[in-house]
Amino acid sequence: MRTLIALAAAALLAADARAQTTFSPPPPRGSPAIDVLDYEFTLDLPDSGASIEGRTVVTIRRLSGGADSLWLDLLGLRVDSVLVDGRPTAVTRDSARIGVPLPGGGGSGDVLKVAVRYGGPVSDGLIIRTDSLGRWSAFGDNWPQRARHWLPTVDVPGDKATVSWIVRAPSGRRVVANGELEEETPIASQRPPSAGGPARTLTRWRESRPIPVYTMVIAVGTLAYVSLDGGLCAPMDRPGCVRQGVYVFPEDRAFLPGPFARSADIVGFFTSVVGAFPYEKLAHLESSTRFGGMENSSAIFYADRPFRQRTMGPGVIAHETAHQWFGDAVTEASWGHLWLSEGFASYFEQLWWQHVSGDSAIRRGMAELRREIIASPVTAARPVIDTAETNYLALLNSNSYQKGAWTLHMLRTMLGDSAFFRGIRGYYTRYRHSTAVTDDLMRELERASGRRRKLGWFFDQWLRRPGVAELTTQWRYDPATHRVVLEVEQGARFAPYRFPLVVALTERNGAVRRTTVEIGAARMQRITLPIVLTGAPQSVVLDPDVQLLASFATR
Repeated sequence: MRTLIALAAAALLAADARAQTTFSPPPPRGSPAIDVLDYEFTLDLPDSGASIEGRTVVTIRRLSGGADSLWLDLLGLRVDSVLVDGRPTAVTRDSARIGVPLPGGGGSGDVLKVAVRYGGPVSDGLIIRTDSLGRWSAFGDNWPQRARHWLPTVDVPGDKATVSWIVRAPSGRRVVANGELEEETPIASQRPPSAGGPARTLTRWRESRPIPVYTMVIAVGTLAYVSLDGGLCAPMDRPGCVRQGVYVFPEDRAFLPGPFARSADIVGFFTSVVGAFPYEKLAHLESSTRFGGMENSSAIFYADRPFRQRTMGPGVIAHETAHQWFGDAVTEASWGHLWLSEGFASYFEQLWWQHVSGDSAIRRGMAELRREIIASPVTAARPVIDTAETNYLALLNSNSYQKGAWTLHMLRTMLGDSAFFRGIRGYYTRYRHSTAVTDDLMRELERASGRRRKLGWFFDQWLRRPGVAELTTQWRYDPATHRVVLEVEQGARFAPYRFPLVVALTERNGAVRRTTVEIGAARMQRITLPIVLTGAPQSVVLDPDVQLLASFATR
């Protein structure tokens, strides 16, 4: 399969050379009446402590039918003033949101600017701490809906927007954010040095591509920068190569480039099989985050412990980098379709291991993921597409990650590399910088494989119901026909599955012969394999290449 991926990648690169760098994303899937176009966040950060002062300008467009109010999510912070197109406005405030009345008379498509001045102590979302060396730092950590603790936003994945950051912070800290660095300018302190006024710096970053609120972040800290440029030139969706670098605390700089030496190859491989990198740069940051890695658009945040303990590996870098395409550029429209983010990142991590280490690597990786799925009570109880779950942290489970990855693996096996990667590329191209649901992916794969309206059964059985195939099998050799008769029984815990099953027969002389049989959605099937043998085989192995999500037992 490694060779097939290389061939598919070459064809996709050729197609990319002919592709337009512009994009026309589909309509947003956030509020049905309002589309947020842009956020401009202005933040004044302290020298210590956890209190901030901010001003957010939200640019919105009213959609069909118009809207008479905008609701912004904001928790625990005071609101000093709200302006709509420069005019003061009285707002409605509850424990979780700000209700901003919008002027009448505007038709569908009109654009308004809503400015909110606010501030106070931050309890979550922006992780502020002072380390053992007395260094104050702040790192955004928004997933799934924690931006509302420090930013007034429409805090849902389905409404993406461009974003600007204007941050005033002590000059001893570096500020990093999404997008392109536009300005770093020293500013005069309001207090003279004799009164203890520290030097401060104004920093501006601009992300020109629409991104979800949960990936809009800043990092502020004593950070050293190590450039990763000079390696493979991976293309962006505009002229130039992807610029990469790592920001770390100074004492961890000696660790670099370490596993990040692979980052150019990781980005290059993903661009070859999916499409050009979607953002202005890719920064990797040692940070404070509750997760091992967080795929913030163009600025991935990693937990600091693997840096300090020198345990960071390339697998997590590949996983979080894959999110730049899947999760960030193509975002799940709602949390119930999280597998479109985490399942993709998990599978593309395995594809990268196959790229660097061969087919045996992906077999080992998928076998381990399969063991985790089979052992998981979540997989047995809930479907992958889980729109009923309202505790979004609970969606970080074996369904979204491992079973999502396995769904893609089985689609690749069933459709073949050429159609599968053509469909993945079509899905990315159509929905980049917008949002998607599972049926959008299904339609692209149907289109790429020529199976119009013929993959619904597959998506239903693997994504919309719990469980895995549980198989009990036995075989016998029929000397009258010189063939093997295979019996396959599916357990009663889950409804029967339909799937192709690869069978490998080892003959007496050691030759291995393979065949694929179609297993129907029935409790019991008896199948005579089509291979004619000279005698009873030495062994019969089911799923020798680890391509089926099933447990196997014999009787």
